[in-house]
Amino acid sequence: MSRAQVAVIGAGQVGATLAQRLVERNFADVVLVDVVPGLAQGKALDLAQAAPLLGYDARILGTEDYSKVAGSQVAVITAGKPRQPGMDRMDLLRANADIVKGVVGELLRHAPEACLVVVTNPLDVMTYLALRLSGKSRGQVCGMAGVLDSARLAACLAERLSVSVRDVQAMVLGGHGDSMVPLPSQTTIAGIPVTHFLSQEELAPLIERTRGAGAEIVRLLQRGSAFSAPSAAAAVMVESILKDEKRLLPASVLLEGEYGLADVCVGVPVKLGAGGVEDIIELALTPAEQAGLRRSAEEVRTGIAALRGAGFI
Repeated sequence: MSRAQVAVIGAGQVGATLAQRLVERNFADVVLVDVVPGLAQGKALDLAQAAPLLGYDARILGTEDYSKVAGSQVAVITAGKPRQPGMDRMDLLRANADIVKGVVGELLRHAPEACLVVVTNPLDVMTYLALRLSGKSRGQVCGMAGVLDSARLAACLAERLSVSVRDVQAMVLGGHGDSMVPLPSQTTIAGIPVTHFLSQEELAPLIERTRGAGAEIVRLLQRGSAFSAPSAAAAVMVESILKDEKRLLPASVLLEGEYGLADVCVGVPVKLGAGGVEDIIELALTPAEQAGLRRSAEEVRTGIAALRGAGFI
């Protein structure tokens, strides 16, 4: 059986868990790449030995050798440094920009046709960097953020209302961070507007918890950060691309006039199919939501400007 191939760059918690989710779904082989000797190989071997127990035939290869990603239709970039004590946001930006620059260069050499899905933080800025460095069309490079943030809002709403998560359709736009823009106007429970169930005052703490979800998990874990939900979000995006599902999902993508914004990557609803981002969906936002999206985009622009100043772009 011939399968598609996905390259997952970075065998940390998010990358390795994404590789697990992909092979267990059994629709794509995975090449897991990491610069740490033995890390990707060990995690790949562990996953391969689980296959007889779980019944998947998808193959997984762990390697330090980028040449093994040749033929990949999608490459997911999870490699990056977490923020360390004493490291400010600009330090993190430069450190991860160095990593993403190297990764994109290797992918262009060995898998030039692959669509890129960026997970490395700061996500929207790294998506912009990967796009500019790769020279690809904007449809071939997107960032994983809105799918994760929307899932977090949906989980909060399902818990608050004691309803099935399957009935909650949430939508979060904007940059991946404190400036994200949850959209109550586009959020429904089994097709019923969320405002039927909750007032704006009742929604406010759920929205704030969504914005702080990543930080809340970091505080609770004390060591490390979220990986289960981020890897699930990336898997959904990869599956929609490889299976040409044409799902409508929020993703970070370069805007060229949509929503009144240009030359910036932020999360908006897109159609994901075999070509990557096939369409950008423009929603009718309330004035407050539109203002929030503009503020979020300006935060991303600050990071992009810093990269330009440091000579990355």
